[in-house]
Amino acid sequence: MQNLIIYNFNSLYHILEELALDLNFNIIFVNNENSLNEKLKNLSNYLIISNKKHADIGNQFILDNIPIDIFKLVEKINIEFLKKQFNSQSEVKITKYLLNLNSREFLRNNTKIKLTEKEINTILYLSKSKKPVSINELQENVWSYQSDIETHTVETHIYRLRKKIAKSFKDEEFIISKKNGYQIK
Repeated sequence: MQNLIIYNFNSLYHILEELALDLNFNIIFVNNENSLNEKLKNLSNYLIISNKKHADIGNQFILDNIPIDIFKLVEKINIEFLKKQFNSQSEVKITKYLLNLNSREFLRNNTKIKLTEKEINTILYLSKSKKPVSINELQENVWSYQSDIETHTVETHIYRLRKKIAKSFKDEEFIISKKNGYQIK
């Protein structure tokens, strides 16, 4: 859930609190830096809104051009949350590689390759598993196929993905095949 922290801006807090049921984010009020630091220890997805810039606080949205239409304000807040989500999804570290979900690029050092959506989903799914992932599990969770359908789609895609990574990064061991499935080494 997204959390909007209203920092030392009491009037805005009361306005948004009245609209809380119609908003898609939690509203939290803090009035000093100690309270803010305490709140931030337990939150991961947050945006801080204030009426003035605080140099020592990150992830801020400054609302200094008021009055503002409430619908425009909510729209701006939602846009800030979307920007934050876009940036946070930008790069995922997987072993010694960076996977950029927005540009669909797989990078290591100065080398990068373009990946398809299925290749990205396969890498992400495999990276989240601590044990080898069976073909049936990949069919169901990445390709949305039923396990009783006979297909070599998974094997073909994994083969092509491994070949693409081996060619560009000289890494034959990124996705390894085990007797009970595939795994990222």
